[in-house]
Amino acid sequence: MKYNGLLPTLPKELRLFISVFVIVLSVGYFTGLLFIQETESTTPAGIEENYLGNEEDEDAEVMKFKKGGREMLTVIHTHVLSMSFIFFLLGGLVWLTKAPKKLKFFLTIEPFLSIILTFGGIYVMWSGVNWFRYVVVFSGILMTITYTGSAVMVLWQCALPKKFQNTLPA
Repeated sequence: MKYNGLLPTLPKELRLFISVFVIVLSVGYFTGLLFIQETESTTPAGIEENYLGNEEDEDAEVMKFKKGGREMLTVIHTHVLSMSFIFFLLGGLVWLTKAPKKLKFFLTIEPFLSIILTFGGIYVMWSGVNWFRYVVVFSGILMTITYTGSAVMVLWQCALPKKFQNTLPA
């Protein structure tokens, strides 16, 4: 089955449908990043404070307490499931683009590793291995880069299909 480059050959209506889906999916994804920024969890120290609390800091503007076990399991469970679906759907679209197989392989496999490292890392950090906060930041950044690259690739090939037809070997 030939799937490399199938996306740009789809009818205009299907490419528009896919584009609108990816745009709305991206609004949801990047809104989540805004939430992370609002909770000041964009730095290793912020991540640690968000999950382990800051009760010892008398000068803290916002008092945060260590999350409980049930709360941690809920956060991890919902994020791992929902992000797996996000990257499965987006990855399926990436495989239909016209691009080198190694690039598509990276863009579709890496996010699943980052999901495990990010949310597993949060749990490991919460369990007492504080240096895992650096793993969480690195994997979260890498996940966002691969999401953005995948979304841009799909949208670009939906918007400019003629540019990608017959440009790469199958």
